[in-house]
Amino acid sequence: MAQYSKGDISRRMDGALESLKHDLGGLRTGRASTALVDPVQVDVYGSKMPLNQVATVSVPEPRLITVQVWDRSNVTPVEKAIRDAGLGINPISDGQMIRLPLPDLTEERRKELAKLVGQYAEKAKVAVRNVRRDGMDALKADEKAHEFGEDERKRHEADVQKLTDDHVAEIDKVAAAKEQEILTQ
Repeated sequence: MAQYSKGDISRRMDGALESLKHDLGGLRTGRASTALVDPVQVDVYGSKMPLNQVATVSVPEPRLITVQVWDRSNVTPVEKAIRDAGLGINPISDGQMIRLPLPDLTEERRKELAKLVGQYAEKAKVAVRNVRRDGMDALKADEKAHEFGEDERKRHEADVQKLTDDHVAEIDKVAAAKEQEILTQ
């Protein structure tokens, strides 16, 4: 039974790319997005829960996020969680509604965010390279188990390398677009 599967390798590399896109979606670019508060974990009911499980998050204006807390007793923990999340946003409470006005990004903060984009991209590239290594190891194991010969292994290795190159190029493209978006706001 062969261990190598081009479809599996492609799927895992696509997963690394999707993970990068999700991470980048949470970076603040000056435009409001519900993805910005996705990482916020709220201490309620004796455990940590994602913000979207205790409140409705929406974007009524380009520079404002609103958080409608379902249970009045959770308003204070939600405010605290948003403040402690390091998003650089100061929540304004109005009953069960919490407003999150997005301040303008400073030049220094833009540069920090651009660096963070680079770190996320590098993490995604490492994940893609790890998938490549696993694929190459599987090919060598399959050849050793006489699943196929050396010529076929080399052809499959070329396919894996092409998938790797394509995914790394896509990661670079996505990261460059996000950096541009951050730096030109």
